[in-house]
Amino acid sequence: MLERCTLCPRNCKINRYKQKGVCGVKDQILVSNILLHKGEEPPISGKNGAGVVFFSGCPMKCVYCQNMGFSQKGVGKEISVEKLAEAFLILQENGAQTLDLVTPTPHVLGIIEALEIARKRGFNLPVVYNTSSYENIETLELMRNYVDIYLADIRYTNSYYGEIYSKAPNYWEIAQVAIKEMYKQVGPFSEEKGKGLIIRILVLPNKISGHFEAMRFVANLDIEIPISLMSQYMPVFGAKNDPLLNRRITKAEYQEAIEYMELLGLRGWVQTNEKEKLTTKGVKWL
Repeated sequence: MLERCTLCPRNCKINRYKQKGVCGVKDQILVSNILLHKGEEPPISGKNGAGVVFFSGCPMKCVYCQNMGFSQKGVGKEISVEKLAEAFLILQENGAQTLDLVTPTPHVLGIIEALEIARKRGFNLPVVYNTSSYENIETLELMRNYVDIYLADIRYTNSYYGEIYSKAPNYWEIAQVAIKEMYKQVGPFSEEKGKGLIIRILVLPNKISGHFEAMRFVANLDIEIPISLMSQYMPVFGAKNDPLLNRRITKAEYQEAIEYMELLGLRGWVQTNEKEKLTTKGVKWL
């Protein structure tokens, strides 16, 4: 599959044994960091934190990416499948709530092999597939028997913005199909079952994210799918000079998004550093 790679919607068909794909990585697993991280959603982090593996390379090229170093610039260390499996087991031994695979798409083949090795040695943590939702169905089908929780972003509901700001052609058309496949595999997230689909929506200024339409899409798919409504956008890198993205979101913009989430009857989590200045009824604070 890596000889003519079509793991992501870029379908670059590059021989990754010889050169880097559009994702920025070759055939070797490239990892930026492995750690216990308490900043994810509560059921993913738990008390001790999620066992997060930050993979290098990404199909998306977001101008505002806060992980620019490893997502687009290739910062990271090559690691063998055996060492990756060992890392999974060490995270479990250190009390990780879940195994959180961040930007896994370019590395799914190695991840599957590492999970097989780790499982034979007693690995049993819930596996989180942390994705932009810019995914090919065939790749998601490969992960069907390995993923417990899909933590899926909706970045844009206008593919024009997806191409302008993330160089991701047809983002929204592709993401809708991908999210429906994730939902088909695991259903809505349930704390009781410890599995399912969670949708992340990063609210961007000037409604660039299309977060109202994104929430309507989720509500129409299944009202039980929890939403993680994120307020942490920062205008970094290429976004600094963009007239639409060169500022943080306002309190009013985020309040409006929260109210719409409640109006639709969606559940989930919201986040802000000014909790006392915002009102919320049916959702939980991160």
